[in-house]
This record gives sequence, C-alpha cells and structure tokens, in this order.
Amino acid sequence: MLGMRLLLAAGLVAGATGFGVGPALKSRAAASSTRLFDAAGGASEPQYYQGARVGPPPDLPSLLLHNRIVYIGMPLVPAVTELIIAQLLYLNYEDARRPITLYINSPGTVTPDGRMAGFETEAFAIADTINYIRPPVHTVCVGQAFGAAAMLLAQGKKGERSALPNATIMLHQPRSMARGQASDIAIKAREVLANRKVTCELIATATGKTTEQIMTDASRTKYLSPEEAIEYGLIDKVMQPAERKARPSFLDSLMIGD
Repeated sequence: MLGMRLLLAAGLVAGATGFGVGPALKSRAAASSTRLFDAAGGASEPQYYQGARVGPPPDLPSLLLHNRIVYIGMPLVPAVTELIIAQLLYLNYEDARRPITLYINSPGTVTPDGRMAGFETEAFAIADTINYIRPPVHTVCVGQAFGAAAMLLAQGKKGERSALPNATIMLHQPRSMARGQASDIAIKAREVLANRKVTCELIATATGKTTEQIMTDASRTKYLSPEEAIEYGLIDKVMQPAERKARPSFLDSLMIGD
C-alpha cells in the first residue's frame, strides 16, 4: 500500500512540475491501481471461458435501464417510488425522444394479502412524473395491476397501453388503517376520500369516462380481464407473443441465446 501511494504521489508531482515519468513507473502505477480497484469491488472486464461469460451475474436493473425498460414488480412503497422516479428522470434527460417501456406487476398500495403497504401519494408521484417527462411511456401489465397500479397502467401513451393475455386488472377504493383519537381518524378519513377523488380523476382522464362513473365502479372491487380493460379504456391492446419487443442489445453482449 505504501509503495502504491509513493507511485501515485510520483505521478502527481511529475504532472504538477512538468517532469516526465518513465514508462515502467507509469505501467507499475496503472497495474497497482487496477488491482486495488478490483480488490475494492470495482468494475472489471468480464471474463470468458471457452466462449461463455463467467463471473458474477450482471446488474439486471441497469441492463434493463440501458434498453429504456422500467419494471414495477412490488407494492408501491416509498423505496420503490424513489427508484422508479429516478429511472424515469434519468431516461428523460438521456434522450427526450425515445420511448420508455414501463412493465407493471404490482398489487398497488396494498400487499397481496390485502394489508396496507403504502399511500396513494406514491402512485401520484409516479403518475405525475410520467406526465411530466417528454419521452412517451408505453405501459404493459404483466400479471396484475391492482388499484393504484391500474391507474398507472392507464397513464401510458394512448395507443401504447397493453397487457399480456393472462394479466388481471382491478379497480378498488383506497384503504385506511387509521387509529387513534376520533378527531385524528376523521382527518385521515378526509385525506383518504381526497386521494380517492384524485385517483378516480386520473383514471377518468385516461379512459374518457366521467369521474362519477369511475367512483361508482370502484366503490366495490372490480376485476377486469385484458379484453374488458380494453373496452373500459384502461388499455388499448392485448400483447401477443408475436408482438414482443425487439431483443435487447445487452443480450447479444452476454451471449445469451433465444
């Protein structure tokens, strides 16, 4: 370590004073810095054995992001919202013209067993970001889009909102687990009703229906098949296997077959 520090110091001094550093010294400094970088867990060139890539698995979220794919596969909790918004903003400033594909497989703001997991404001933040950024967002439902996730599905670009054949879409009212004094519960109840109105207004704008009709339909749990969701206006088409997206470029570099 001391030797490495001396080599780096020699390079800095040479650069500052104008005196050259010999090729051998430069080579040793570069090799030492590379070893330290790798030992610290930094990135290194992928290794191949008989034509197959070996080593740790690639960072899949980064590979998907490289191909402008964002995936929501969990309930809408703050950590998920933070990541999704950051990815959308990054892709917006990377290229404001190329579309973004948002895959959704989420129970919304509740867990699969019906317990509260997040607040509707998490979904509002993602919806506002989708409408704020310049690239068109193509939404695809895979598996499920319940409650607030169904609202996000409808926020995609008109004509580019789709679902896979066996996906399920569901509308329902926001839920509250308010506890405490009666006055606190009343305050929380007003907030839940306000969130319900905002959710229904966003769905109404996306589907072309009235807010009152959406509120009536969502007053009780309403399940929709992909075909029913098309008729309702939440999506525009059912994506069949023959219509799958083009092969991502990173698969070629990883030498992964079909």
